[in-house]
Amino acid sequence: MPTRPPSSDPRIRAYTEATHAMAQRHFDVDVPVDPESEDEVSQLGRALRALASSMERSFREMQELTRVTERVNAGLLLDEVLDGIYEAFKGLIPYQRIGLSLIDDSGERVVARWARSETGDLRLKQGYSAPLSGSSLEQIMETGQPRILNDLEAYLREKPGSKATRLVVAEGIRSSLTCPLVAMGRPVGFIFFSSGEPGAYRDVHVGVFTRLAGQLSVIVEKSRLYQRLVELDGLKDRFLGMAAHDLRSPLNSILGFLLLLEREYYGPVSESQREVLDKIRKGSLSMLTLVEDILDARQIESGHLRLDPQTMRVSQVVTEEVEAIHPLLAAKNMAMRVDIPESDPEVRADPVRVGQVLANLLSNAVKYSSPGGAIRLTVEDHLRELAVHVRDEGAGIPQDEVATLFTEFGRTSVTPTAGEGSTGLGLAIVRRIVEAHGGRVAVESQVGQGSTFSFFLPREGDANQEQPDSAAVARNGAPVSPSPSPVVPGSRAGSSPVPP
Repeated sequence: MPTRPPSSDPRIRAYTEATHAMAQRHFDVDVPVDPESEDEVSQLGRALRALASSMERSFREMQELTRVTERVNAGLLLDEVLDGIYEAFKGLIPYQRIGLSLIDDSGERVVARWARSETGDLRLKQGYSAPLSGSSLEQIMETGQPRILNDLEAYLREKPGSKATRLVVAEGIRSSLTCPLVAMGRPVGFIFFSSGEPGAYRDVHVGVFTRLAGQLSVIVEKSRLYQRLVELDGLKDRFLGMAAHDLRSPLNSILGFLLLLEREYYGPVSESQREVLDKIRKGSLSMLTLVEDILDARQIESGHLRLDPQTMRVSQVVTEEVEAIHPLLAAKNMAMRVDIPESDPEVRADPVRVGQVLANLLSNAVKYSSPGGAIRLTVEDHLRELAVHVRDEGAGIPQDEVATLFTEFGRTSVTPTAGEGSTGLGLAIVRRIVEAHGGRVAVESQVGQGSTFSFFLPREGDANQEQPDSAAVARNGAPVSPSPSPVVPGSRAGSSPVPP
């Protein structure tokens, strides 16, 4: 039978179209092949059909492996990642049990960290450890290749001293696939896929794991380090809490005895002695403030901040905090003006915590203002929220440092004008308290012109509505206050000025 030149063979056109389709990841293509023909074009067609089938399998497998990686990587804590592995590998590798063991910091022991089983009967539990040196696991790590044991009962007869094998056999496990984890060139540990069926594992399962091994190792190590960081952070919080509690009682005792000394309960006090006592009192009060701030920050961080919301008039809290700040104002010969709408607005909030917010903002305004300056506190009654602004005439905050405000221990290059102490926690506490009310905080600052710190509380009925995240945002626009007015000592809308 005469053959047509390849250029005129219609099969060539069909094969060309099929090739273009596969290049676009369309593998279900029509590749016509004459089963009775053995010419070169027919052989090309059969090869092309086999290639399409192979590429489709590889593409589906790549999609599945990508899905597995994304699902596993979605976790942050190690336990979350391992639960993700347990669910994600179903359909790729057979198992009824997965275990993870990590190499300890010394590099000498392998410690069981996590296990999950369909039966729930775990005999080899978290905390079990064994030496790495001289073990079969050391050989696996050295070769970097997974190991298949398809008959664990036979393996146990050969190595009766293997306690780990005896424990998993007692769980009903009969075959295992042990896979090494190496992250950034450093041995991390091992993942054990285990099945209750003998002969469950094949080289194809090794291939699946091998294609994911690098990414999986890095994900596991990242999660392990993150979980360690979380645990250390919790330990730090507990230590700070204990230290703060232990310091508060003796500080209160010191302040109590200082008060008795200043009142000459133990005898006359000379002027020079009184100056020393005053320095001790200021230092003790500064330390007590730090202790209280640490306790507040720890309580807020642990999610145990308790609010006692009630309908309150802002003027009452403002009056109390302004009176409390008067000694600080007088010490720096500063003036203050308070502007509250005639309507004297109400808001549903915890008056003690709102007072704490105001006290922090007002004391900060005094600290960072020069002697003889002025502070203005303005309350604005908006439709859906109540706004409180505290404006000072300090040095202002550089724009590139504003992001550190309202963060724990956040500090800027601006320092208190009279050497007052600062814990770096006050504004972070302000933000957390306001956010706990469903509100937000903000700051406007310009170098040389002072700063305005503001907080916004939702009006009654709006407290449960979603609020935007608080952000310390500096803008070079108009001041927060509705209109500038002369700063006079201690005035309030509708009242006459009162000196500090």
